[in-house]
Amino acid sequence: MPLISISLRKGTTPEYRRLVSEALHASMVDVLKIPRDDQFHVFHEVTDDNFVMQPVVFGIPRSRRTLFIQLSFNRRGAGQKAELFRTIVDNLRQRAGVPEEDVMLVAFETARENWWAAGRVVDPATGYDERMTDVPDLPDVPADPGR
Repeated sequence: MPLISISLRKGTTPEYRRLVSEALHASMVDVLKIPRDDQFHVFHEVTDDNFVMQPVVFGIPRSRRTLFIQLSFNRRGAGQKAELFRTIVDNLRQRAGVPEEDVMLVAFETARENWWAAGRVVDPATGYDERMTDVPDLPDVPADPGR
């Protein structure tokens, strides 16, 4: 049950936000293998005075269209997260016309027991939604204590 928060400046169209959402969701389905109906995206449109960012970050100019994207999901391996970031950037460029330099991503991982939604069934062996058939291998994440 990933949760994605997208912060951007006010003034975008519903169509643009839909394309951004579709790009993000396709990335999560393709890379994390989440079920297609497992989509929770929240857009936060803010005024210019509430969107504070330097015009050049890490030596790269950033535009007013910069997106701050926060991804929350269960623990994943470093390789899978790197693939997810690359896929998100590619999908945002292809589907919504967002250039790479205008994408800022951060992932927040949480323990599987910190998620709940009515109807969600977790496979006790994997800790993931039972509908997920391609559960990631996490060799670089320690096992839950007490399991």
